[in-house]
Amino acid sequence: MDTWLTSLRTDTPQAGFELAIKLARMGVKYTQPSAEARDRLRPAYAEDANALIASSQVVAINFQTIASANDYWRSA
Repeated sequence: MDTWLTSLRTDTPQAGFELAIKLARMGVKYTQPSAEARDRLRPAYAEDANALIASSQVVAINFQTIASANDYWRSA
């Protein structure tokens, strides 16, 4: 895979949140590299509240890590 994550530093909290989402999505892609398998599984978890909550938790943990790496946006 190409290097896509060069830093956890972002200019704004919004950019940090978007990076947190990308980290979560890339985690799924690394775990299940088959796009066909991901597409086949998507309808099952798209309608599963527990799966959606779990994915939100992953994004939140990623955002917490990114916020810390950004000194909570340099103590805005």
